[in-house]
Amino acid sequence: MLRAVAFIVFLLSVTGHYGCSQSYNAIYSFGDSIADTGNLCTDPGGCPSLLTTGQPPYGNTHFGHPTGPRHPRLPRFVCTDHFGLPLLPPSKAIGAGDVKKGANMAIIGATTMDFEFFKKHGLGNNIWNNGPLGTQIQWFQQLMPSICGTDCQSYFNNSLFVVGEFGGNDYNAPLFGGKAMAEVRSYVPEIVDRIASGVETLIGMGAVDVVVPGVLPIGCFPLYLTLYPSSSKDDYDEIGCLKSYNNLSSYHNELLRQAVSGLQSKHAGVRLMYADFYAQVADMVRSPETFGLKYGLKVCCGAGGQGSYNYNNNARCGMSGSSACGDPEKYLVWDGIHLTEAAYRSIADGWLKGTYCSPGILR
Repeated sequence: MLRAVAFIVFLLSVTGHYGCSQSYNAIYSFGDSIADTGNLCTDPGGCPSLLTTGQPPYGNTHFGHPTGPRHPRLPRFVCTDHFGLPLLPPSKAIGAGDVKKGANMAIIGATTMDFEFFKKHGLGNNIWNNGPLGTQIQWFQQLMPSICGTDCQSYFNNSLFVVGEFGGNDYNAPLFGGKAMAEVRSYVPEIVDRIASGVETLIGMGAVDVVVPGVLPIGCFPLYLTLYPSSSKDDYDEIGCLKSYNNLSSYHNELLRQAVSGLQSKHAGVRLMYADFYAQVADMVRSPETFGLKYGLKVCCGAGGQGSYNYNNNARCGMSGSSACGDPEKYLVWDGIHLTEAAYRSIADGWLKGTYCSPGILR
């Protein structure tokens, strides 16, 4: 797809450039559209017609057809190439392939919290996907007999788990639903606790090497910058992003770091890796040329046509009249809220080497 390809695919492609001592039986991925490679499009009819990310040009440059998620190459898939593992099949696909070597439970629109949480806060109409973290773990449990039979503990001891990014859609729903920022911030501790609980559940199943990504700086998304502009310069930081939205992301990540640290102290035999999406994307906005890019906050795919961000919510990527730029490798942002293949390549590199992941995936 002329845009971004599943991030894990990238972890695959760049890992071959580095040596590392560890090897994995398999990689198992959980998350939202940043990691989804088609779980919402596994029905015989294909991707839902209303899903713009299920329409061209999504998927053009890698898979040759749309997969449903925003970017077919997500941070999780990047590791598979280095470890000699195949691309992770969507877990919901019939005949998904050899799940012994990995599977992808991620699905576009996934939240951390269950539907009842959003319904309680008057946001039931803002949630259209029933694939939250807990459900994805159930999907994984259903696969376990095919993966490891009765000896899952030892098999998962030598597998890599990537749990997230989770949280982005939990905040998108109330923010787009008109909730005040103060109320949305009040959700953060419960959301982070649920992520930590999910990670601990997987540890209990035998997971030993687990990557837990934080959320991205949503105040740098052209979608938010376009929909919620401010006439006050004080509402923007030095790199042109909305402070209040990035403060929300930072608060989530601060609590998530603490939670990961607490789990690490509790489970001495487990290797938990916090992947810092926020710091790297902010650095890419601040200095795109350092990462081989030209445009930081300008969208590659859509029909914006004008303005600083080239984003139009009524003419998004995948909608009629939209098109992709001819040089996506120079862009950080693909469609207003997701990144490009070039960006994911750099992010994968940062996760593997430890520049933006603590500790790095490669030892």
